[in-house]
Amino acid sequence: MRMSDEEYFRSCVAKERHLAQLLGHHNVEEFYESAGSLWENTKLLPKWTRDWQACGPLIAEYDLVISYDQGTTDPNGKAVHIGTTVVHFSDHPSKCQAIRFAIVKAVIAQLEHTKHCKH
Repeated sequence: MRMSDEEYFRSCVAKERHLAQLLGHHNVEEFYESAGSLWENTKLLPKWTRDWQACGPLIAEYDLVISYDQGTTDPNGKAVHIGTTVVHFSDHPSKCQAIRFAIVKAVIAQLEHTKHCKH
């Protein structure tokens, strides 16, 4: 069952906050006047899960390989695969939103793995 639009929006902002923190943005805030926009001091942070111009460069920067499952073997249907990250289209409002979400999720996984390996 898909979540409500508000829940989906909040999940996107949460992923963006997590990515921002992993990228070294430590004073990340969301102000009431600009709900859904994350700021570090006076700098507006990218909306990675919601904007291709913000999300696209992550593909090149983290050498992401994107593939698609047409759902023939997966009971959950069509999905995007990036490394070990799998995101089903049916869990998102559109295919594009699912792909951006998968890209951010995959980058987070890479950064957390790198961080974990350093310890």
